[in-house]
Amino acid sequence: MNQTLKGRQLLVTRPARQADKLCQLIAEQGGVAVRFPTIAIVGLEGFSDKPNINNTAATNPLPQLSNCQWLIFISANAVNFALKAIDGKIAQLKEAKIAAIGQATAKELGFSGLQVDLLPQTGFDSEAILAMPELQTVNGQDILIVRGQGGREELANVLRSRGANVNYWEVYKRVIPQLDCSKVIELLLNNQLDLIIITSFEALQNLIVMLGANHNKKLLNIPLVVVSSRISRLAAELGFTRIAVANSPSDQAIIESAIALVNGE
Repeated sequence: MNQTLKGRQLLVTRPARQADKLCQLIAEQGGVAVRFPTIAIVGLEGFSDKPNINNTAATNPLPQLSNCQWLIFISANAVNFALKAIDGKIAQLKEAKIAAIGQATAKELGFSGLQVDLLPQTGFDSEAILAMPELQTVNGQDILIVRGQGGREELANVLRSRGANVNYWEVYKRVIPQLDCSKVIELLLNNQLDLIIITSFEALQNLIVMLGANHNKKLLNIPLVVVSSRISRLAAELGFTRIAVANSPSDQAIIESAIALVNGE
């Protein structure tokens, strides 16, 4: 195997249970995956992305779906925590057409037995789904966005401008994990981190907070692989200068960008 990341240490900031495949691909290319989740995904009443934790109902209950035309799932986490909130009774989610942002979200819906009616073939963000013909004429329609607490408002704002009645069902939240940062700080100070993988701007913001302002100068010199032009722009505003944008959020696309960046391509 052509180990194009041989000996390189890559900081993986994805949530703990979503990093396995990416870390495996890094290892296959001879690299060292340094796991450092800068976001933890938890339910609004004790849900967790860790196994063997008792889950309780979401604080934001499932709204009435009898008149809802569209359910839009923002992420795979939105699917998982929505199903936990309704104890896996998916019949409640079949009252409306279902849209997914991104292939990973669509796959999670499929695994759960839910049919995806709308999935952009290109793009993996709010802008991509807003460009779909099915969401151009939505005047008077009721649309429910299933997501984590907070986040971008672009999707809801544009749909409302088109005349839709848009509400949120927030089924999880993102928090900063309580981790021992000393190992990563040591790697940073010894110039032993070759690249950082960032899959959301919040993950990058949390990384800066977790490592402390004293280490910002070192941190800004490390190359980043990000998954969207938007994250790239925001990272540049923070002072990062070497930023590669993966073609998609998929693990394979991230690895390809990482290989190109560390090899100066």
